[in-house]
Amino acid sequence: MEDKTKKQPNISELARRLAKDASVVSEPTDFTTLRKIYKEAREAGYSPAHTHGIDPLRRSLETCISLCEMVSPDRNMIVANLIYNLCAAGVIDITRVEQLWDADVAHLVNGLMKVSTLYGKQTVVKTDNFRRLLMALADDIRVIIIMIVDRLTLMRAINHHPDEKFVIDTAFEANYLYAPLAHRLGLYKIKSELEDMSLKYTARATYTKIARELNETKAARDAYIASFIAPVKERLDKTGLKYEIKGRTKSIFSIWNKLRKQQVELSGIYDLFAIRIILDVPPEDEKAECWRVFSIVTDMYTSNPKRLKDWLSIPKGNGYESLHTTVMGPDNKWVEVQIRTRRMDLVAEKGLAAHWKYKGIKSEGQLDAWMNNVRDILETADGPMELMKNFKMDLYDKEVFVFTPMGDLYRLPMGASVLDFAFAVHSKLGCSCVGGKVNGRNRKLNHKLTSGDTVEITTSPSQTPKLDWLNFVVTTKARNKIKQTINERANRSSEFGRELLQRRCKNRKIELEEGMLMRTIKKMGFRTVTDFYKAIADETIDVNDVIANYELLYSTEHKAEIERRSAEEFELMDPNERLNDGNDDILVIGDNIKGVNYKLSKCCNPIFGDQVFGFVSSEGVIKIHRTDCPNSRHIRERYPYRLIRTRWSGKAGSQFAATVRIVGNDDISIVTNITSIINKEKDVNMRNISIESHDGIFSGFLVLGINNTDALNNIIKKIKTVKGVKDVQRSN
Repeated sequence: MEDKTKKQPNISELARRLAKDASVVSEPTDFTTLRKIYKEAREAGYSPAHTHGIDPLRRSLETCISLCEMVSPDRNMIVANLIYNLCAAGVIDITRVEQLWDADVAHLVNGLMKVSTLYGKQTVVKTDNFRRLLMALADDIRVIIIMIVDRLTLMRAINHHPDEKFVIDTAFEANYLYAPLAHRLGLYKIKSELEDMSLKYTARATYTKIARELNETKAARDAYIASFIAPVKERLDKTGLKYEIKGRTKSIFSIWNKLRKQQVELSGIYDLFAIRIILDVPPEDEKAECWRVFSIVTDMYTSNPKRLKDWLSIPKGNGYESLHTTVMGPDNKWVEVQIRTRRMDLVAEKGLAAHWKYKGIKSEGQLDAWMNNVRDILETADGPMELMKNFKMDLYDKEVFVFTPMGDLYRLPMGASVLDFAFAVHSKLGCSCVGGKVNGRNRKLNHKLTSGDTVEITTSPSQTPKLDWLNFVVTTKARNKIKQTINERANRSSEFGRELLQRRCKNRKIELEEGMLMRTIKKMGFRTVTDFYKAIADETIDVNDVIANYELLYSTEHKAEIERRSAEEFELMDPNERLNDGNDDILVIGDNIKGVNYKLSKCCNPIFGDQVFGFVSSEGVIKIHRTDCPNSRHIRERYPYRLIRTRWSGKAGSQFAATVRIVGNDDISIVTNITSIINKEKDVNMRNISIESHDGIFSGFLVLGINNTDALNNIIKKIKTVKGVKDVQRSN
């Protein structure tokens, strides 16, 4: 629905105007063929729907005219934009488009049709993912340019449109999506117009206030700009340079942005004025002459060095080249001066499409990433748009963008499957996924997705993650959750297997020795304890076979142990109880009293070399505690009268029980290596071992027969060197 404040040209007038503007690039038969196709469509009953009251044919014609004026005339882009609506309505197919024109026109029409499907997804446009998907589906930079210019046409048409929500939504979309794209392509005039109209439609009172103030001060501004330019022109004329100089006020949107950020009135805006000096010089002299003019301007007016912007040495990512400085003009007002050549100004006005060079870019980053590679802005013999035909928008060729049925948009890596998408939405959805509907068609879990797909996940309460899922999922989230769930299930199964073995051994009155069991597990070929117990639970191995292997190994090793050790080295008595037989005088209790019966306290298990004290218990037995015993403070505070000074006599030789706690990776070889180290120690015996494992980590306790603290510290150091051991500490 167009603005009725001025008379709009009719369709015929627009067609004639376009034919004139495109005459330099169009073929004589192009418009004749188009008229013929539209006539056939009307005779076949085709009547284009006026979306929101806007005639699609008028919109296409005006878009093509703006494309010629504000970017560059291009035959294929014009034809594709005019024929696109007929293809979208099914009046003409892509094959016939290719026959009537060529594959490139068909390619552009295809890109426009794919992009148009996004607006039927009911998705939120204001997301980075939407912008990335737009790039991925467009496939060709020319499609993006057509869309930007089309959006400009739409924005011009909806001033005072009755549907306020439609106007605001369109304005927000233009400001968020299309204005930044225009900026990155160097289409600054389009970018500024989109931003100004966006502000006008979303905050009309603010826009009108700024516009009114600018209009009221126009005469004063024009006079000020003239007074600034006059002496500059005088100096430049003396150099003999060919140039053009003009002044302007910043765009309304730019001014509003500054008002908002700086919290000032219009009169207080920094560098409200801008002067542009455009030089006509050969390409080889461009930089030198721009700096020469810079020197003249800054010699006349004081410059602000913090505001110098050198885009001559390093152009912007979109190819923009210019030299900007801000100087203090008459009446102490800041003025921005832009210095550039005619070629640079053409790029600034019409963007990269004005002078394009394609350099075979392969980038996986944002739009700016590949723009940074386009530095050489060169004239082309075949016209400014010709080299863009081979340009593919492969910025996001390593990503896919997929919709939920509700229109939510998800970004996934290239090669992502239906299952990856399910896990991306929610872990529980992934774990119970059995397949999905992709664009309404049933697909398997491993079906690979493409950008623009709409996916509805199908679930089953009986479904659980499978190990073979890891063969086709590509996202880290999916892989981690699948592994975690399988491990948790394996641990539960492992616990059941452990209980089954223990129950069977108890029934047969077999006491399992942990170290011997670990060696049995390794001998049976299992890498971890978890795998072993899971095999029992899954009935992969028979629990009776496990017991038979254990008893065989036990009998073999026990026989060898008896032969290797003397009875004196392996004490079966309770190591925590020490009854003096008259010859045991390793402790001196009280005033050099020896030969007194005592017990080593079980709460701290003191060994030779520990700092100790004696305590007369209520039963009259002397119990020996370490001074750092957890109960030491309580005993000293409540029963100081029962304490007896105690020390070691210096005669070591007897063995004591010392408990060591070990934490490490759940690997059978660790236990074997630890027991091997202990067996090699001459004065260290292993009395007992108890180990538990969970989530790939084992923790356990070793009870060692040991002579003194030095020997204990030594064996702890050696155990710490075993690969996979994370921590070793003495335990009370």
